[in-house]
Formats: sequence, C-alpha cells, structure tokens
Amino acid sequence: MLRLALFFLVVGLVAGAFGLTGVADVSTGIAQFLFVVFLICMAITVALVVAALAGVRRLLGR
Repeated sequence: MLRLALFFLVVGLVAGAFGLTGVADVSTGIAQFLFVVFLICMAITVALVVAALAGVRRLLGR
C-alpha cells in the first residue's frame, strides 16, 4: 500500500511538472488517502503485536 502511495505521488509530481494540474491533484489526493490508510493499518498492527507480546509474557510468567 505504501508503494501505491509513493507511485501516485510520483505520478502527481510528474503530471504537475508537465502542467497537467487535474491529474496531479487527483493522483496526489489518492496518494494522501493511501498514506493515511497505511498509517492506520500500521498502528493497528503495532497495537496487535504489543498485545500479543504482553499475552505471551503473561503466559510465561515474566
């Protein structure tokens, strides 16, 4: 997902350099949306890993 965000960001930058402002706006908007979704998924994953590690430590008695 992060690769897609970076891809759309590059497309937006290239489109902006060639003067295609409509394409640049849409592609950078998609890139921003995908980056936010990536951050949310990453935060959920980190929270689940921390919770799993806490559960394992509790089971092991540490």
